[in-house]
Amino acid sequence: MTAATLAPPATTSVGERRVRIRRITEEGVWSLVGSAAGAVGLVWVLYERVLPLSGALGFWLCCYGMFLALYAIVGLTQWAPKDVLDRLVAVVLASVGLLVLAVVLDQIGYTTFRGSTALHHVNFFTQTMALTGPLDPLTSGGMVHALVGSLEQMALATAFSVPLGVLAALFLVEVGGIMSRPVRTIVEAMTALPEIIAGLFIYAFVILSLGVQASGLAASLALTVMMIPIVTRASEVILRLVPGGLREASYALGASQARTVWNVVLPTARSGLSTAVVLGMARAVGETSPVLLTAGFTKELNTDPFNQPQTSLPLYIWNYVRYPQPAMVSRAFGAGLALMIMVLVLFAVARLIGGKAPGELSRRQRRRIARQRNAEATDSRGT
Repeated sequence: MTAATLAPPATTSVGERRVRIRRITEEGVWSLVGSAAGAVGLVWVLYERVLPLSGALGFWLCCYGMFLALYAIVGLTQWAPKDVLDRLVAVVLASVGLLVLAVVLDQIGYTTFRGSTALHHVNFFTQTMALTGPLDPLTSGGMVHALVGSLEQMALATAFSVPLGVLAALFLVEVGGIMSRPVRTIVEAMTALPEIIAGLFIYAFVILSLGVQASGLAASLALTVMMIPIVTRASEVILRLVPGGLREASYALGASQARTVWNVVLPTARSGLSTAVVLGMARAVGETSPVLLTAGFTKELNTDPFNQPQTSLPLYIWNYVRYPQPAMVSRAFGAGLALMIMVLVLFAVARLIGGKAPGELSRRQRRRIARQRNAEATDSRGT
């Protein structure tokens, strides 16, 4: 055999080149700018001068479609068809993401603008509406009774829903059997349950049938119905991420299934379960319709959720935003901004907690283990 026969065949051809997906070039930027400017100008001429059309929404939709068409034509003059397709998909995804971000920022900005006048007054966080009327200025009255009601109702709903949701997830993951399919079907159906149905159920069963008065407890039960499927679905996903080798190792050491779940599965999935709980709280804290039917309404501070009506932030907003007086509307938007901040804090906490994989140690745990190892090493050297 000759040396030419033993030589390995060439794996790449001369015409192939590497495609850098996220590379930003000058010609790419100018292609985007030129296509956008050309689309706006061309559509303006056709939309406003030639064709009998009108409307801002149709104009911008036509501009976007024309922009994509022009960008594809301009791209074909510079890049390969595969690169053009990749850039078009990137532009579509980026524009959709910017649109969603713009909508969220618009809602946050509008709520902040309308509610900032109420938040500038300290009494808004320290007073109730018991002695305040619709014509009183913003220097009188506040939302402290609604804030306390929301916190107490959410605390009760969390205490009710978390054990039930985690136990249901443990049943689906660890036990299973013939009843797992009906349980999963019920949980999935409850996930799509309208909020008003949960409020009507508690209103008919607890208030009308059992004779329990409208209170924070009844509202927390309605929120519990909304939180259980969220906690169950999220907990089930987290528990399935726990490696099966950990369970097998525990069984090999002679541990029962209950001890394996308590000492191995739950500690490993602790961070994920915490995320599931926070997501369930963030889902239920802004619900209005269940609370509207079950909590009642009061202008005074009621710290006892088991007796008398109790106002929450969503109910406070729903009631006062309908008033024609600008001061009442400002109070409603101020409470909406406070509720929005609460939800953002809950989602931020869930994001921080959920950033760790199942079984991953926190920084504090790693430092504690390192200190223990150093102490053991020092003791061993001393002996």
